[in-house]
Amino acid sequence: MSEFKSLLKRKLSAHQALISRENKPAESNGVYQRWQHPVLTAEHTPVYWRYDLNEATNPRLLERIGVNAAFNSGALYHEGKYILAVRVEGYDRKSFFAIAESKNGVDHFRFRDYPITLPETERPDVNVYDMRLTKHEDGYIYGLFCTERKDESQPNDMSAAEAQCGIARTKDLENWERLSDLVTYSGQQRNVVLHPEFIEGKYALYTRPQDGFISVGGGGGIGWGLTDSMENAEVKEEVIVDQKAYHTIKEVKNGQGPAPIKTDKGWLHLAHGVRNTAAGLRYVLYVFMTDLEKPWLVTYRPGGHFIAPRGEERVGDVSNVVFTNGWIINEKNEVFIYYASSDTRMHVATSTVEQMVDYAVNTPEDGLRSAASVETRNKLIAANLEIIKKLDL
Repeated sequence: MSEFKSLLKRKLSAHQALISRENKPAESNGVYQRWQHPVLTAEHTPVYWRYDLNEATNPRLLERIGVNAAFNSGALYHEGKYILAVRVEGYDRKSFFAIAESKNGVDHFRFRDYPITLPETERPDVNVYDMRLTKHEDGYIYGLFCTERKDESQPNDMSAAEAQCGIARTKDLENWERLSDLVTYSGQQRNVVLHPEFIEGKYALYTRPQDGFISVGGGGGIGWGLTDSMENAEVKEEVIVDQKAYHTIKEVKNGQGPAPIKTDKGWLHLAHGVRNTAAGLRYVLYVFMTDLEKPWLVTYRPGGHFIAPRGEERVGDVSNVVFTNGWIINEKNEVFIYYASSDTRMHVATSTVEQMVDYAVNTPEDGLRSAASVETRNKLIAANLEIIKKLDL
C-alpha cells in the first residue's frame, strides 16, 4: 500500500472511531443529565469535506478546506431520528448549515454527505448562522437564522455589520426554499424563533430587537409579534415577553433559544442570558414558562441559570459561553437539550418534560436583591432543618 493510501486509511479509521464512540452519562443535578463527550466537534465533519483525496493533486494529503467549529445547532425529531441543523464554521470564518443525525440523540451523530445548499436572496448573505428549526402546524419545517451582511452605511468600518432574520422552509430537510427576510421596525434582529402553532390565525414569532450588530443598546429582551404569512413575513408591532434585568444573568442581553415545548402547565421556554464580567461576557441558559393560550405572558420565572459552562466547556473560540437554539422532545416525553460551548462544539443534556416543568414551576424567582435571596434561602433552610429533626438524621 502506498504511503498516501496508508495515511488516508488512518484518517478514515480515526474519523470512524470518533463518530462511533459511545457517550456516557456524566453529572446530574436531578433536573438534567449532562453527558460525558461532546456530540459534535469540527473533527466530526467528514474527511472528504476537508481533504482533497486525489493523490495526483494532493500527494501529501494536506488539509485543503479546514473546519474550525461545529456548534449552535437547531434540532428536530423527524421520522424517528434526532436531527441537528449544525452551524459549521470554516477556517475562512464563513458559517454554513449541515444536517447531522443520530438514532438515539446522545451519540453516533453522522453528517450527511453534503451541507445544506441554501438559496440566497437578491441581497446575498455574507454569513449565515444559528438556525432554529420549527415543525409548524401548516405542514412545513421552517429554519429561521441570522443573516449577516456588511453595514453599507459605514463603508470604511470593516467590522460594521447588520444582522437580520433569514427564513427558509422545507418538507424533507434536503430541498430548501428561501423566503424573504423578516421585516421589523426595531433595528436589527437576532435569535428569531417561530412559534409552532397559529395564534389568532397568524404566525407568531419570538424576536430579539436590538440597536446594533452586537449591542442591543436601549432595546433588547425577548419580543413577540405576529405576521400574516411567512412568504413575506412582517411584524409591525413587537411586545417584550421577557426583559433584561439589572444585576441578573440577563443584564446585558437575552434571547429565545429553540421554539417552546407545549405542556399541560403552559409553554416551556429555554433561553440564553448574558452578563458582563471582568473577563468579558458570560453566556448561560435559563428557563421560563408562558401561558398556554397567551404565549406572550410569562407565568413562571425560576431564578438564576439553568445551565452554565463548566470545565472544558469554558474554553474555546469565545470562552465562558453556553448557547442553545435546539432541543427535542421524543415520544417518551424525554427532552434532549442541545447546547454549544464557547462557540466551538456541541453537547447534550437530557431530562424529561415532568422534571423540567417541576423545575420551572417550583424554583423561586430571583428576588433582585441580596436580602431577598437570603430570605428565600433561609426559608428553605428552616424547613429542611425541621425535616431533618423529625427524621432524626
